[in-house]
Amino acid sequence: MNNENLTDIFIKSISENDGIIHKVCNIYCNNSEAKKDMMQEITLQLWKSFPSFNKKAKFSTWMYRVALNTAITNIRKSKASPLVEALSEKQYDVAEKDDIPNLDEDINGLYKAIAKLNDIEKGIILLYLEKKTYAEISGITGLSEKNVSVKIVRIKAKLKKIML
Repeated sequence: MNNENLTDIFIKSISENDGIIHKVCNIYCNNSEAKKDMMQEITLQLWKSFPSFNKKAKFSTWMYRVALNTAITNIRKSKASPLVEALSEKQYDVAEKDDIPNLDEDINGLYKAIAKLNDIEKGIILLYLEKKTYAEISGITGLSEKNVSVKIVRIKAKLKKIML
């Protein structure tokens, strides 16, 4: 396969699944500049690893894995985790209007609660909310299905506690 074909396939595949990048960036970043930087970094990492995509898993599964690993790695490197940075109400509202219009009160509360989770928990709950199976979440995160199941139960309990 020549480089032009590889580029075309990559662009088509990314375009068909670009919501994954946006969702990961929305979960891990708290402002539009950080989201833009994260989107570029995820896209770069996807491009670098695309030639080694072996098609054993679905493209979207592989893309989630690369995107989540990139986001978590970058946040840990920069130590700018949104868990440590508290957002003011005003900052949070601006981010919502730019990225997720017309949120009702319950969804707004859920996003605020998710922002308080650790990096791994955010990724797992994002995949769970995307209706990924435990097997798919396991394949993306590298955790066993049993561990995924236990973590989801704990994350739900944690979110419930945060939201109360």
